[in-house]
Amino acid sequence: MKPRSKAKQTVSLRAVLLSLIVLIANVVVNGSIFLFFRDSTLNPLLTAVLAVLWGVLGVYLIYYTLTWAVEQYPDYVRRKVLPYIFIGPAVIILGWLLVLPALRTLYLSFFNASSEKFVGLSNYAAIFSDHLMATALRNNLLWVFVGTLACVAFGLLIAILADRSSYEKLAKSIIFMPMAISFVAAGVIWKFVYYYQPGDEQIGLLNAIVTYFGGEPQAWTSMLQPWNNFFLIIILIWMQTGFAMVIFSAAIKGVPDDILEAARVDGANEVKIFFGIMIPYISATILTVTTTIIVFTLKIFDVVMVMTGGQYDTEVVATQFYRQFFMYRNFGYGSTLAIVLLIAVLPVILINLRQFRKQGGF
Repeated sequence: MKPRSKAKQTVSLRAVLLSLIVLIANVVVNGSIFLFFRDSTLNPLLTAVLAVLWGVLGVYLIYYTLTWAVEQYPDYVRRKVLPYIFIGPAVIILGWLLVLPALRTLYLSFFNASSEKFVGLSNYAAIFSDHLMATALRNNLLWVFVGTLACVAFGLLIAILADRSSYEKLAKSIIFMPMAISFVAAGVIWKFVYYYQPGDEQIGLLNAIVTYFGGEPQAWTSMLQPWNNFFLIIILIWMQTGFAMVIFSAAIKGVPDDILEAARVDGANEVKIFFGIMIPYISATILTVTTTIIVFTLKIFDVVMVMTGGQYDTEVVATQFYRQFFMYRNFGYGSTLAIVLLIAVLPVILINLRQFRKQGGF
């Protein structure tokens, strides 16, 4: 028995040494390639092509070599370690790109504008006594409640109606189309819709319609507080209703037909079927879509920046963060705003993760 035990010990030691060699070789080789590209004087186009090739082949070789190293271990070790080989690089990259910056931002939030003097919780106290921040928080709440409620309600309504239409695919394609463009592009499009200029000639679509029917043109996004915020929220509704509609449509199609038929046989009308059967059956999907859109609204930045730049009382937390951190160079206050935004988003993300776990997502 002793020789066999010793052989097993030797194999384990060999596997450990191979693992270390493979790991160090990956770090050295890929690190050297990165330094080469960083300091390279090659043609930019050639550099881009080589970098793409390195990215594809490099990732393949990393996974291949690490998997080969793990296969040198006994079966019981291999089964436990192999899953971490596949998720390990992703976790490391996420930690490097998300966790470490978040920790550094938290650290900077306790310092003054130049990050030289420790000020404790002064930045956090200043947030809730600043008039601009009060406006930004109010506007974020408008985006969360009005925007989310409208997206979910319209998405659910359109999903129900389209499901019974003979033009279902065409209708869904048209409504989902805005999801194909970015928030910046949507802001540019709607800037022309809301465009205002003094005088009778109006090139903005909305003002052209208003003046055609004898009304007075308005500066919709700059002069009608707080209504200008609602005009901006319409852009979110235009974009995210298609997302909600597609998810709800898939969930509605999953409602068993025999349950619906049994309800109709028992005399239930369509309204009772909708609220008594469909809504409870897809409640988990409604929660998931709602929390996802809430995260979008809490982080909203692009639309406000393109449409108004945060002027005319349309500031949100993200635009204030951008202004404080990158324009005014107030790193302490800007970092504090980022942490407040992170704290606001975290509970919604946790709800989503818990819902995914209940549904067997992980």
